[in-house]
Amino acid sequence: MIFLKTDEEIELLRESNLLLGKTLAEVAKVIAPGVTTGQLDKLADEYIRDNGGIPSCKGFEGYPASICTSVNEQVVHGIPSDNTVLRDGDIVSVDLCVLKNGFHADSAYTFPVGEVSAEVMSLLRTTKAALYEGISQAVAGKRLGDIGYAVQSYCESRHYSVVREFVGHGIGRSMHEEPEVCNYGRRGNGIVLKSGMTLAIEPMICLGRRNIVLEDDGWTARTVDRKPAAHYELSVAVRPGKADILSTFEYIEQVLGERFI
Repeated sequence: MIFLKTDEEIELLRESNLLLGKTLAEVAKVIAPGVTTGQLDKLADEYIRDNGGIPSCKGFEGYPASICTSVNEQVVHGIPSDNTVLRDGDIVSVDLCVLKNGFHADSAYTFPVGEVSAEVMSLLRTTKAALYEGISQAVAGKRLGDIGYAVQSYCESRHYSVVREFVGHGIGRSMHEEPEVCNYGRRGNGIVLKSGMTLAIEPMICLGRRNIVLEDDGWTARTVDRKPAAHYELSVAVRPGKADILSTFEYIEQVLGERFI
């Protein structure tokens, strides 16, 4: 079942997403060579709770941490650890959900660590741009396949590959609601988008082949060829004419300045 949100509910979703955006900015302040992903997890957990939220990921289906930190060839759901030290030239996707006022927020951003190769930076920029291509299609009267087609065509035309096994989703009182939002698809296919739908759109794009495998921890997904992958995500409300973006990278941009991708 797809739940259409009222204007009041969408504003509550926006409040949750703003806290999430500020949390990502706090994480951005400390990402650097030598920092552990476990440190990032502790910082995010404390900031969310200190500001009236709950980290939705912690305990979800047994997930042990408050954020997901996926490094280099890890695509999604990497588990933070005090033993995972970020190194110069790495990239790390930080993905998290926040529950506040009864509504969940969901967003992700892939950060470069120190000096990253031009090839990998191009992957990051393309993935982030593809996110906005998808968002541009989250408009009342469009179809779900239009979002996936926009992401897929943008990335594949630039010779990157699109992960198929993980997708975006509806977002609201539950962290994962219907519908699934694929990052691939056919234009004009799928359900008709209606005003009041709220979606988490999240391209996961690979430098090499799209094939992935689960690590032994049962959570971390990585590329089979061990080439890097990037992941960006924003939550949006479907509206007539133009999507209403509920999450934001604005606070990250304030922190990173000219280093903002």
